[in-house]
Amino acid sequence: MSSNESPTDNTSRLGEWKTFIFIIVFLFPILSVMLFGGYGFIVWMMQLLMGPPGHG
Repeated sequence: MSSNESPTDNTSRLGEWKTFIFIIVFLFPILSVMLFGGYGFIVWMMQLLMGPPGHG
């Protein structure tokens, strides 16, 4: 049996795996922290400016 994959296919596949690992290990956690941290900051600022919920 002969392989139909060329060396560029293997290089491309390796690059895809590296990109996938980067996204899963670094990008998603960083974006999650930014998203939830930003939401928490907005809630904190709203409470600081307008008072706690139910107060008023």
